[in-house]
Amino acid sequence: MTGKAPSVFLVIHPSRGQIDEKLSIIVKHLTPKQEITLHALTCSDDGDYWEAFGHYVSDVTGLINVDTDASLGGTYDGLEPMGLLWSMKPVPGSRTGLRLRKTDVSTPTVVHISVYRGHMDLGFKEETALACVVVERSYMAPGVRRVEITELGVTGTLFLPPGPGPFPALLDLWGGGGGLVEYRSALLASHGFASLALEYMAPRPSEGTTSHVGYTYFEAAFTVLKRHPQVFGDRIAILGLSFGTSVGLKMAVYSSVIQLRCLVCVSGSHVQPVEGSLTDVFAEFNKNVDKTRFDEENRVIWRDLLLPIPSDPSKKVDVGKLQCPVLLIVGEDDQNWPARESAEDMKRMMETAGNSHLLTTLSYPGTGHLIEPPYSPHIRASNFKAPGAKQKIVVLWGGDTAPHSYAQEHSWMETLGFLEEHLYRCASVTTQSQL
Repeated sequence: MTGKAPSVFLVIHPSRGQIDEKLSIIVKHLTPKQEITLHALTCSDDGDYWEAFGHYVSDVTGLINVDTDASLGGTYDGLEPMGLLWSMKPVPGSRTGLRLRKTDVSTPTVVHISVYRGHMDLGFKEETALACVVVERSYMAPGVRRVEITELGVTGTLFLPPGPGPFPALLDLWGGGGGLVEYRSALLASHGFASLALEYMAPRPSEGTTSHVGYTYFEAAFTVLKRHPQVFGDRIAILGLSFGTSVGLKMAVYSSVIQLRCLVCVSGSHVQPVEGSLTDVFAEFNKNVDKTRFDEENRVIWRDLLLPIPSDPSKKVDVGKLQCPVLLIVGEDDQNWPARESAEDMKRMMETAGNSHLLTTLSYPGTGHLIEPPYSPHIRASNFKAPGAKQKIVVLWGGDTAPHSYAQEHSWMETLGFLEEHLYRCASVTTQSQL
């Protein structure tokens, strides 16, 4: 008596979880040595479809385990358990210059993971999958609360972890693209840190202009956090990306109001006019606009605008005066900011001043500017529109997909460990020097 062969079975765990959780993916009930394609598909909040796929061959028992079996081709290859997520690209025919970012953190990212017969590169819509599982990936863990902030003239969103608190806290500063970017703060709150995603590059409603806020704005944001009843007022950090790093470093060294336990700087620089405002920093960029380069696809490269690193102390933050621990995260193929050269100069300055024991640098080969939370797709270039600009341009951020993705995973875990050490476990830290 012969029975019908069991249907192909796709097992994914967890099917619902946080965006930075690893997935276990197993395919069962294949025939021995069967060729299949694992395919992942998601639709962004902007309505664009992104996909990734890997080619696999089952073992003699008809099983594939992505944790232990290598992809033989596709958008990634080799032993890459999370390749189906970090190697995602826009589907053929999509708009150009896309970047996959979550704009509504209250809803999960939905990923359809499917098994197809044979090794495929195209035509997934036209084929019937052997099996499919829908996976939900969230930035907000159950119980995380989202609170809109308008206090003291500050515009932002505060994410609070589950429970009564109080919690250690962060100011979360994104870069020169402006807008209110919430997903990193939501994820930080999912790990136990109150996090204020701060809007600071957009036009101020009271002014109706595109002029940038002053440094007192960041001091007001710090004060909002410090006074919040569910925040430890003496356990606050800044996490800055790109231009947010410039702000974080200047506030940490020169502000008499902002007193930080620690500082995380991603893909940024200390080079800026010390006596200037945010507007003056951009004026410095504009003075060097003739250093702008373009690659073979006419994508903008801005990394040279702050090079060479100046020796004039009035042109860079005096990091020798830093009194809190600093974590620098550097992509060595950053084509947007001179992050590597800046990190090297910061190290020299801190060694000379005798405070280099406060500095930890993570430097990653093959890694570009946009170092995101883990398993986010690597974006080598994308559309960019600065606040007040009339049109978009395509900016080259740099990096190669596999090493950049490894850097995202490693640096995120190191960041969480650094914040836990200095915001939860550290008993006391000397406050910053005054202006």
